[in-house]
Amino acid sequence: MSIVPTTLPRGRAGGPPPDDARRGWRPPHNRARLAGHVLGVGLALVVVLGVVHEDSASLGTAGGWANAVGRLTGLVGTYGLLVMVVLVARLQFVERVVGQDRLVKWHRWIAPGVLALLVAHTVANTIGYARAAERGVAREFWTLLTTTGGMLTATVGLVALLVASATSYRVAKRHLSYETWWVIHLYTYLGIGLSYSHVLSSGSAFVGEPVARGFWIALWLLTAGLVAWYRVLLPTVRSAYHAMRVESVVAENADTVSITVVGRRLDRLPIHGGQFLQWRFLKAGLWWQAHPYSISSLPTRTTLRFTVKRLGDHSAALLTVEPGTRVAIEGPYGTFTRHRLHLDRVLLVGAGVGVTPVRALLEDLPGGVDVTVLLRADRHEDLVLADEVERFVDEHGGRAVTLVGPPDEVPIDAPALRAAVPDVADREVYMCGPTGFMRAMSSSLRESGVPPERIHHEAFTF
Repeated sequence: MSIVPTTLPRGRAGGPPPDDARRGWRPPHNRARLAGHVLGVGLALVVVLGVVHEDSASLGTAGGWANAVGRLTGLVGTYGLLVMVVLVARLQFVERVVGQDRLVKWHRWIAPGVLALLVAHTVANTIGYARAAERGVAREFWTLLTTTGGMLTATVGLVALLVASATSYRVAKRHLSYETWWVIHLYTYLGIGLSYSHVLSSGSAFVGEPVARGFWIALWLLTAGLVAWYRVLLPTVRSAYHAMRVESVVAENADTVSITVVGRRLDRLPIHGGQFLQWRFLKAGLWWQAHPYSISSLPTRTTLRFTVKRLGDHSAALLTVEPGTRVAIEGPYGTFTRHRLHLDRVLLVGAGVGVTPVRALLEDLPGGVDVTVLLRADRHEDLVLADEVERFVDEHGGRAVTLVGPPDEVPIDAPALRAAVPDVADREVYMCGPTGFMRAMSSSLRESGVPPERIHHEAFTF
């Protein structure tokens, strides 16, 4: 094991970050709160438009209340489904405020409720129609499935959504590769598309109701437009403009490589240290999928670099990608940037390949920030980009601490952390590494007196 510190300087006042107009940064203001208000107003309109359609006469008929419950749960569930899609549509103006990992958590949080509403819609309406027709529920469901316009496609869509949801649970994900999980989740779009005609053609709340019909058509078009722009059109335009291709693949150790791409006016990319792009390599076997990798250095006019460790099929394939391979991108994404920094004293923590965003963030920090960097690895060969990190630390007049050794020999508990960084409680912390490491480090930081609001991290796991 080893602990290798450099000299610790006196702290200095940092001041505000310099202007970022060159790379397109805009302060977030209250965009996240505004988005929340818009979604809340949309939900209120859904409920109002659904309730005003009901009348006491229809409620008093056989199955009337069941059908009313079915209609309302269907409307709210469908709205929730569209919100789920928007949350993971990679809207950059939302993602740069909230962070992609938090948006994904919200998506997962509301998914069970949305699916429960859609199932309740199916069950309640089937019961309601069965009572009105005075026949069994199973027979009524079959009748609806085979005679009602859009019912068959909507049922197939619901099944697709349930399958996609089932793969998101931790037990299922442990047995799936990212690539398999990604393909299955494309069924979410299939489910929404198949339900579109059913809602507008079969929903009684829309028949003869031009306001409600126009509202829902606008919702679907808005959702489809956002997805098309941010997931297809903008990435296509940006990739075509920058015309990137692989220039070199450099081994950092046995299972980690740094890939440098060249292109046109890469300094115009609105990207900051600590952020990541979704990278798509246009070659056989890789072109159909994009994966998130953090940049490991800021872009110049013609070059951009990211560093990858072999963790799955895609990253393993990148270890042998050939120079000249064309590259497409989505993004940038991520809130792991200096714009979240409120103090002039910062601790950057990187474990293994987690040093990648730390290295780029260090390059992007304002000159007046007092910097300490802590690098953690089980073996010396796992300390990728350590020389570059130390060079930037020296430029900041900062301090670098390197902890190398197995966790049982070189722990990262609170006493060990305070020994390595005595003033940790007075610093703002950015950390990146494996999930287990970040969980343990978060606990140590809190025990060492660092408030949760001063601990920044971002997870990219699916």
